[in-house]
Amino acid sequence: QVQLVESGGGLVQAGGSLRLSCAASGSTFSINNMGWYRQAPGKQRELVATISSGGSTNYANSVKGRFTISRDNAKNTLYLQMNNLKPEDTAVYYCKCEGLYYYTWGQGTQVTVSS
Repeated sequence: QVQLVESGGGLVQAGGSLRLSCAASGSTFSINNMGWYRQAPGKQRELVATISSGGSTNYANSVKGRFTISRDNAKNTLYLQMNNLKPEDTAVYYCKCEGLYYYTWGQGTQVTVSS
Protein backbone atom coordinates (compact mmCIF):
# COMPACT_ATOMS: atom_id res chain seq x y z
CA GLN A 1 0.00 0.00 0.00
CA VAL A 2 1.10 3.54 -0.76
CA GLN A 3 -0.21 6.66 0.94
CA LEU A 4 0.03 10.13 -0.62
CA VAL A 5 -0.18 13.49 1.11
CA GLU A 6 -0.26 16.72 -0.88
CA SER A 7 0.76 20.14 0.40
CA GLY A 8 1.59 23.58 -0.91
CA GLY A 9 -1.78 24.80 -2.11
CA GLY A 10 -3.14 28.22 -1.27
CA LEU A 11 -4.39 31.55 -2.53
CA VAL A 12 -2.28 33.45 -5.05
CA GLN A 13 -2.80 36.36 -7.41
CA ALA A 14 -2.80 35.86 -11.15
CA GLY A 15 0.75 35.77 -12.46
CA GLY A 16 2.06 34.31 -9.21
CA SER A 17 3.65 30.97 -8.45
CA LEU A 18 3.06 27.99 -6.18
CA ARG A 19 4.90 24.74 -5.63
CA LEU A 20 2.89 21.65 -4.76
CA SER A 21 4.44 18.65 -3.05
CA CYS A 22 3.20 15.08 -2.74
CA ALA A 23 4.89 12.88 -0.17
CA ALA A 24 4.57 9.14 -0.64
CA SER A 25 4.89 6.58 2.14
CA GLY A 26 4.45 2.84 2.47
CA SER A 27 5.48 0.52 -0.36
CA THR A 28 7.10 3.30 -2.37
CA PHE A 29 9.43 0.87 -4.15
CA SER A 30 6.40 -0.29 -6.15
CA ILE A 31 5.58 3.13 -7.66
CA ASN A 32 5.98 3.54 -11.41
CA ASN A 33 4.24 6.56 -12.89
CA MET A 34 3.13 9.58 -10.88
CA GLY A 35 1.04 12.54 -11.82
CA TRP A 36 -0.95 15.62 -10.92
CA TYR A 37 -4.61 16.02 -11.73
CA ARG A 38 -7.06 18.78 -10.91
CA GLN A 39 -10.79 19.23 -10.52
CA ALA A 40 -12.54 22.57 -10.70
CA PRO A 41 -16.07 23.04 -9.30
CA GLY A 42 -18.64 21.50 -11.61
CA LYS A 43 -16.02 19.96 -13.86
CA GLN A 44 -14.48 16.54 -14.29
CA ARG A 45 -11.06 15.71 -12.94
CA GLU A 46 -8.42 16.33 -15.59
CA LEU A 47 -4.79 15.46 -16.13
CA VAL A 48 -2.28 18.22 -15.46
CA ALA A 49 1.06 16.44 -15.81
CA THR A 50 2.60 13.00 -15.43
CA ILE A 51 6.11 11.70 -14.94
CA SER A 52 7.37 8.16 -15.39
CA SER A 53 9.82 6.31 -13.19
CA GLY A 54 12.45 7.14 -15.80
CA GLY A 55 11.67 10.84 -15.78
CA SER A 56 9.63 11.17 -18.98
CA THR A 57 7.04 13.91 -18.65
CA ASN A 58 3.71 14.73 -20.21
CA TYR A 59 1.67 17.93 -19.82
CA ALA A 60 -1.81 19.14 -20.60
CA ASN A 61 -1.72 21.77 -23.33
CA SER A 62 -3.23 24.32 -20.96
CA VAL A 63 -0.21 24.21 -18.63
CA LYS A 64 2.69 23.64 -21.03
CA GLY A 65 5.41 26.22 -20.54
CA ARG A 66 4.01 27.29 -17.16
CA PHE A 67 4.05 24.14 -14.99
CA THR A 68 6.91 21.74 -14.33
CA ILE A 69 6.53 18.28 -12.82
CA SER A 70 9.45 16.59 -11.09
CA ARG A 71 10.09 13.78 -8.65
CA ASP A 72 12.76 13.07 -6.06
CA ASN A 73 12.84 9.31 -5.72
CA ALA A 74 15.25 9.45 -2.79
CA LYS A 75 12.71 11.54 -0.86
CA ASN A 76 9.67 9.74 -2.30
CA THR A 77 8.24 13.11 -3.23
CA LEU A 78 6.51 14.47 -6.32
CA TYR A 79 6.48 18.18 -7.12
CA LEU A 80 4.56 20.56 -9.34
CA GLN A 81 6.06 23.99 -9.89
CA MET A 82 3.33 26.30 -11.14
CA ASN A 83 4.31 29.67 -12.61
CA ASN A 84 2.29 32.43 -14.25
CA LEU A 85 -0.87 31.13 -12.63
CA LYS A 86 -4.23 32.07 -14.13
CA PRO A 87 -7.71 32.19 -12.56
CA GLU A 88 -8.66 29.18 -14.67
CA ASP A 89 -6.03 27.15 -12.80
CA THR A 90 -8.22 27.34 -9.70
CA ALA A 91 -9.04 23.78 -8.64
CA VAL A 92 -8.35 21.04 -6.15
CA TYR A 93 -5.08 19.42 -7.19
CA TYR A 94 -4.63 15.69 -6.63
CA CYS A 95 -1.53 13.56 -6.69
CA LYS A 96 -1.75 10.06 -8.14
CA CYS A 97 0.70 7.20 -8.22
CA GLU A 98 0.54 3.95 -10.15
CA GLY A 99 2.09 0.59 -9.52
CA LEU A 100 1.89 -2.55 -11.58
CA TYR A 101 -1.50 -3.58 -10.22
CA TYR A 102 -2.83 -0.52 -8.40
CA TYR A 103 -3.23 3.24 -8.30
CA THR A 104 -3.62 5.58 -5.35
CA TRP A 105 -4.90 9.15 -4.98
CA GLY A 106 -3.99 11.76 -2.42
CA GLN A 107 -6.60 13.78 -0.58
CA GLY A 108 -6.09 16.91 -2.68
CA THR A 109 -4.93 20.45 -2.03
CA GLN A 110 -6.84 23.59 -2.98
CA VAL A 111 -5.27 26.12 -5.35
CA THR A 112 -7.11 29.42 -5.78
CA VAL A 113 -5.91 32.06 -8.23
CA SER A 114 -7.46 35.51 -7.92
CA SER A 115 -7.70 37.91 -10.84
